[in-house]
Amino acid sequence: MSRKLVAALACRVQGTRLYGKPLQNLEPGVTIIDHILACTSATPEIGESVLGISEGVENMPFTNIAKRHGVAYIVGDQKDVMWRLIQCGRAAAASDIFRITTECPFTIWEMVAECWLRHLANGNDITVTDGLPEGAHFEIYTLEALDRCHRKGSDADRSEFVSNYARFHRNEFKVEIVAPPKVCERLDLRLTVDYPEDLVLCRKIYEALKHLGPRIPLDQIIAWVDTHQNIARLVHPFTVAEPLWAGKASV
Repeated sequence: MSRKLVAALACRVQGTRLYGKPLQNLEPGVTIIDHILACTSATPEIGESVLGISEGVENMPFTNIAKRHGVAYIVGDQKDVMWRLIQCGRAAAASDIFRITTECPFTIWEMVAECWLRHLANGNDITVTDGLPEGAHFEIYTLEALDRCHRKGSDADRSEFVSNYARFHRNEFKVEIVAPPKVCERLDLRLTVDYPEDLVLCRKIYEALKHLGPRIPLDQIIAWVDTHQNIARLVHPFTVAEPLWAGKASV
């Protein structure tokens, strides 16, 4: 059976700290979700991208974005994010799901090829990166593993905390955590957009480095941040310097 990796991108505008995060502009005319779709389309290992849009008229702008980029979309339950990802995979006849969150514009794209090869060669259920700046990692699931998480997990596990069930029940899956290059092991940095200050930083990064894009190398982003601490300092209060997968115990 041939394998197909599909980027399933859950989208909604609701947010208590910053409304409409995926629709925020990195520069005029380029939203975060626009940039992510440019990156997925430039990643050969990803066979297709599908937007998993939350129900609600306020989320309908994402359908126009999907049409403009020529990608498919599904509309599903607002709270059951995991089910939307599964629906995305089924709509695109995926064997495997590539997961990032759509408020994170700067993923370590340069690791996708290695992780996909390891995922296939080692027969993994789940292959992930870890130890990176918050917002820069990605996860690859077999569709079967994601479906198993959905069946066995709680409502909280099916929410935006999609990885929770697998992280805390590692003994039920074959999981491989792929270490990033040393220069990218920076848990002290934050590259997600959850607060207005995050958006200020990400816009500055995009302005400075967009010429390297769309898949801006993470080591270049880190080097820029390290030399612009006056801007990077804005997000320090929100940084969570903890690995996501490493050290999580199975129960």
